[in-house]
Amino acid sequence: MEQQDQSMKEGRLTLVLALATLIAAFGSSFQYGYNVAAVNSPAPLMQQFYNETYYGRTGEFMEDFPLTLLWSVTVSMFPFGGFIGSLLVGPLVNKFGRKGALLFNNIFSIVPAILMGCSKVAKSFELIIISRLLVGICAGLSSNVVPMYLGELAPKNLRGALGVVPQLFITVGILVAQIFGLRNLLANADGWPVLLGLTGVPAALQLLLLPFFPESPRYLLIQKKDEAAAKKALQTLRGWDSVDREVAEIRQEDEAEKAAGFISVLKLFRMRSLRWQLLSVIVLMAGQQLSGVNAIYYYADQIYLSAGVQEDHVQYVTAGTGAVNVVMTICAVFVVELLGRRLLLLLGFSICLTACCVLTAALALQDTVSWMPYISIVCVISYVIGHALGPSPIPALLITEVFLQSSRPSAFMVGGSVHWLSNFAVGLIFPFIQEGLGPYSFIVFAVICLLTTIYIFLIVPETKAKTFIEINQIFTKMNKVSEAHPEKEELKELPPVTSEQ
Repeated sequence: MEQQDQSMKEGRLTLVLALATLIAAFGSSFQYGYNVAAVNSPAPLMQQFYNETYYGRTGEFMEDFPLTLLWSVTVSMFPFGGFIGSLLVGPLVNKFGRKGALLFNNIFSIVPAILMGCSKVAKSFELIIISRLLVGICAGLSSNVVPMYLGELAPKNLRGALGVVPQLFITVGILVAQIFGLRNLLANADGWPVLLGLTGVPAALQLLLLPFFPESPRYLLIQKKDEAAAKKALQTLRGWDSVDREVAEIRQEDEAEKAAGFISVLKLFRMRSLRWQLLSVIVLMAGQQLSGVNAIYYYADQIYLSAGVQEDHVQYVTAGTGAVNVVMTICAVFVVELLGRRLLLLLGFSICLTACCVLTAALALQDTVSWMPYISIVCVISYVIGHALGPSPIPALLITEVFLQSSRPSAFMVGGSVHWLSNFAVGLIFPFIQEGLGPYSFIVFAVICLLTTIYIFLIVPETKAKTFIEINQIFTKMNKVSEAHPEKEELKELPPVTSEQ
């Protein structure tokens, strides 16, 4: 009975853990979401600024093609920067730690915020393009480091809920950018530089507050070999002094990994013991981005217009869709430990699959059946709900859970790279797919949703309420490595771990 009380006590959400989660997610993940949506509303005004700046330099306006190309470069710099940021994850988290990497990352937010805020006064659209690259690097780092940091801070019974918080703040960032981007707020000739520059505010707050919170205990014990600091960090996070059992579990993970040493990206691809973990991360990250989430938002305005929403009101309906996204992600925070990761992924991708199929039919028939545009709106909202439940928040959480300490940074580099390259590919290719297939373009996304759902059903195990070592042992059996070069494997067969949290 005493042991059960201790376990319940150890698994609670303390004030320090809650504040560390909020500051890390608001200072980093929020910016990712904010910068995704910040350029959408003021796009025509910014293109006008590009043209006027060019006219001021040359005495003539840009033609349509160079202007469109320049704007495309501006938009695509963000995912390209995200890809670069993903490649920096491993070196930075190993050198500076998880918290240190987040603090260092604020450089890539505060500097471009100042540059974008001053771009109109300086009459330089080049500042905006460079800044979009820098905030992309910031997003690429934060989208990987925040889930890693929170996953390593949390006790196992809260790991899922806290692992979804970064995605919640991404959706909040998108919604805030949509609200500030209303034409009567900041999406006007004078306000758009302020709209872009506000991204530096969360970074400045994080820079001030995060140093007062602990570094990842796992990083301190396994990589820095500083048991006293790891113990102190755990005591601060858990709110009591008795953390020996949790330290013992981390030490057991450390002992299990000593044979592997640091695992680089190349070594990650060569290790048989990590085959299914790596393949699962690649499939889930690609499925998340290639399932059409960005295309749905791209198409949404046209769907709302065709349903009879007035052009001036579309911006409010879009913000409403963003609010639905936030509400459903909040739901995911509370149900991920109840329903588990696997079920939320299956449910989410299945809803997205159904929405894409029905949306294809609705778009094809909207000119012949009067009420079809309303079905299209329902499909858009259903898709957003489905994606917010599983495909958006769970993949990054799973990277934290299915890899141990030595391979986790490299796994996030791979997952992040797939995420951003897929994001970039959809942005680049979708306009051509839309032009070629018209309303049938969502069939492509439906097929990707279907294939991802099948893979999850057949391969991805449930990780809810399991320690990192218990999860790794599930994959050890899947990878059939108990006798295959054990000295090279990330984790040899170990006796089952007693529940320590």
